[in-house]
Amino acid sequence: MADQKQAASDKKPASNLAIWLGLADNSFTRQKTVKFGDASAVNSGRGYGIITVAALLLLWWVATAFGWIKPIYWPSFGSVATRLDTLWTDGFRNVALWDHVAISVYRVLSGVFYGALVGIPLGLAMGLSSVARGVFDPVVEFIRPIPPLALIPLIILWFGIDEFAKIFLLFLASLFIMTIAARAGVSSVNISKVHAAYSLGASKWQVLTRVILPNALPEIFTGLRVSMGVCWGTVVAAELVAADRGVGSMIMIAKNFLQTDTVVIGIIIIGIIGFTIEILMRQLEKWLVPWRGKS
Repeated sequence: MADQKQAASDKKPASNLAIWLGLADNSFTRQKTVKFGDASAVNSGRGYGIITVAALLLLWWVATAFGWIKPIYWPSFGSVATRLDTLWTDGFRNVALWDHVAISVYRVLSGVFYGALVGIPLGLAMGLSSVARGVFDPVVEFIRPIPPLALIPLIILWFGIDEFAKIFLLFLASLFIMTIAARAGVSSVNISKVHAAYSLGASKWQVLTRVILPNALPEIFTGLRVSMGVCWGTVVAAELVAADRGVGSMIMIAKNFLQTDTVVIGIIIIGIIGFTIEILMRQLEKWLVPWRGKS
């Protein structure tokens, strides 16, 4: 009787909340007989993520409340909350907090957009043409390892200190990542699919748009996600170029006046926005590339 009750409880479906939190398998992952090594068998793990964030916030409060990190100055949870309320109400240096956030998001998205607009076709060309690879590969491989920060003096000399200079710096940070991602995507296409398409009478354009590009999209999306992270890491430097608005500018100005709580708020804002964009990119990838990992 006890065994029957245990079997019945094992067959009882998990709640939707437990599945959403990643604390229980959904109908798809329950069918997996082998889970280790199969990425599609890994659930979201949101519950563990919530626990981690809560633990970090608790550690922050406890450490600053009891003075555990005195050798390294870090503002208390209360002072950061108070400063955030002030920034939310009065802004920072006569500019609303949301204006600082909006201009930084605009710069990052613009840099990634233009980097993808140029880098994806360039990477596809390098993966499909010997001429394009021979012409562009030395340039790409030479400039790609150079940190975008090292280009700031040249960008100021060439383009001044206007908005274009900041977006151009982020464009360069994104361009070569997208180029390498698109080229890697072409290299990952199964050649048997290309041969099958040609044998069915497909033209070169059809092979490009219906075979190569769909199979390269997973790598391209990975490049977009990496590019977004790099550009968020570069936006602080980009806004050093005589910027009076932006989260990076806010952080640097606050640093000069020893407003560490404002610096922490800026760091948290950048992290939250970057994380939000990453989540949106994952959902967009699931929608546009549902075949990822299934070919």
